[in-house]
Amino acid sequence: MDSVSGLYHTAQARHVALGCVALMGVHMRIMLVTDAWDPQVNGVVRTMKRVIAESEALGHEWEIVHPGQGFMTMPLPTYPEIKLALFARGEIEERFNEFEPDAIHIATEGTLGMAGRAMCLKIKHPFSTAYHTRFPEYVSARLPIPISWGYNFVRWFHKYSGKVMVPTPSMVEELRVKNFINLVAWGRGVDTDLFNPSRRIEEGQPGDPFEGLKRPIFLNVGRVAVEKNIEAFAELDLPGTKVIVGDGPQREELKKRYPDVKFLGARFNEDLATVYASADVFVFPSLTDTFGLVVLEAMSSGTPVAAYDATGPRDVIPGSNAGTITPVDGDLAAGAIACLDLNRETCRKYAEGYSWRACAEAFIENLQPLPAPARKRFWQKIRLRRRKKPLELVIPPLLDLSPKPKEAPETSEEPDDKP
Repeated sequence: MDSVSGLYHTAQARHVALGCVALMGVHMRIMLVTDAWDPQVNGVVRTMKRVIAESEALGHEWEIVHPGQGFMTMPLPTYPEIKLALFARGEIEERFNEFEPDAIHIATEGTLGMAGRAMCLKIKHPFSTAYHTRFPEYVSARLPIPISWGYNFVRWFHKYSGKVMVPTPSMVEELRVKNFINLVAWGRGVDTDLFNPSRRIEEGQPGDPFEGLKRPIFLNVGRVAVEKNIEAFAELDLPGTKVIVGDGPQREELKKRYPDVKFLGARFNEDLATVYASADVFVFPSLTDTFGLVVLEAMSSGTPVAAYDATGPRDVIPGSNAGTITPVDGDLAAGAIACLDLNRETCRKYAEGYSWRACAEAFIENLQPLPAPARKRFWQKIRLRRRKKPLELVIPPLLDLSPKPKEAPETSEEPDDKP
């Protein structure tokens, strides 16, 4: 660690300790800056929405900055459904000044995230970040950019974050080896009311989401995109029917390549919960997810999970008796078939241990508020600066009462700039 960043983090650690003590049990005003929000459907959006809902129930207030709020945007190359906000720093700073948050959290490493980070460094306000996705792997899968370049970028992005919230302990260790700092494990939860075994509809019953399909049903749910390794699932030699629920840029291509796989498109809320509960096995082939919320949603629905030994499943499945873990070069089909013999009630009971309330409380604890005395001084300076700014635009012209010099007559001669 260089001396500048060392001093920065020493000061931040002191501020965090004082700030957390000062705000313990106090309702906080939190500003979230995120490149991922509606209408995107992904784990970042779902996680933050649940955290916001749970923390609002505890009395905390939020200001959410996202691309769909009138920013100039451009589509993300190779993934046009995702919009990148441009020239956003001024607007973020204005909303920051108006909301006067106690803490700032930057959820993503996109253009809004970078603008929020730049603002925090400029005004010297501590902030927290999150490592939701394997950004370097995602970019490398879509563009000819080396993974090492991606890690150089995200390491730089999170360098001055007081706390980098990471979904699992294994992901924390992986990033620590890559010289990331200020890492903390921040788990996830599941809505056990929505994702419930009681929603299961057996074969042949009215409302069966897999009507006409041969059993057993091997299910995958998620964004249909290259980084999800869906081809590995589609190519498995399994009995019954392989079903994919979700949408994304690879959907049409995969439908043509794998005619034996049933694509149901996107499903939401109760419809999605019924699909989970009515399947026989959930197969999760991703090697790039940092957690995989869908794993918990399937278990909560009573459906066992077969997955590769990767971050996310590695932290959830072993010892649960709710699924199987297969080495990355192993036979995932064998793991999926073995899941047919697992007890569905055990899957449900295990998932009940994951709470969104606990996830939200951990999030609040990892925020980076200024301590009370410093916070008061900080906002006094901001308010004073904002009051002076319009006066600076109006008063100088009013005070400038000196006569204006007469304009020089126009001439066709070139000005003589020689001494």
